This record gives sequence, C-alpha cells and structure tokens, in this order.
Amino acid sequence: MSNVQDAIARTVAENDVVLYLKGTASQPQCGFSNQVVRILDHMGVDYVDVNVLADDAIRQGVKDFANWPTVPQLYVKGEFIGGCDIVREMFQSGELKTLFDEKAVARAP
Repeated sequence: MSNVQDAIARTVAENDVVLYLKGTASQPQCGFSNQVVRILDHMGVDYVDVNVLADDAIRQGVKDFANWPTVPQLYVKGEFIGGCDIVREMFQSGELKTLFDEKAVARAP
C-alpha cells in the first residue's frame, strides 16, 4: 500500500464520517459534491471534508482506495457508502438516517 493509500485509510479509520470531494464543505467545487455537503449539513452530521483538488495523489488515490471512479465519496465508520447518486437515494429513502443511527453517528439535534 502506498503512502497515499495509508493516509486515506488512516483518515477513514480515525473519523466517523469522511467526505472526499471537489472543493471543501464550505465551498464545494462541483454540483455533485455540493449535493452531498447539503445532505450531510441538513442532517446535522459532523464530518471531515477532504479536498481532492488540493492533491492529485489523493484525487486518484481515493478512487483506487474504494475502487470507485468518481468523487465525491462518503465513508461512514470506515465503510465506503458511495457517491452522490447513492447518498441522495439513501437520503430520500430514509436509509441514510437509519445508517447513521445504526452506526451511532453523532448528529446535531
């Protein structure tokens, strides 16, 4: 495993919720990243955001890490959940709330 893969694994392991995205949570740089940020913020989830545009190695590394070709990527308690479409569908169906509840992810009231 490369240093980049180690860094990604460490970030995902050390934080309950991690979002790899284009831009930052406060300033997403693409519509898909923005949608996931809005969903997480709406749900009151505390998460770590990692800007893949700031580091080409992370940008490619996270795609290799999850074997998933696109960004954003959401991880919850070390588990890869998916990208924008999956997160949006899970939010709309209520599955995302259930997942956060089952994994005991802290959320603002």
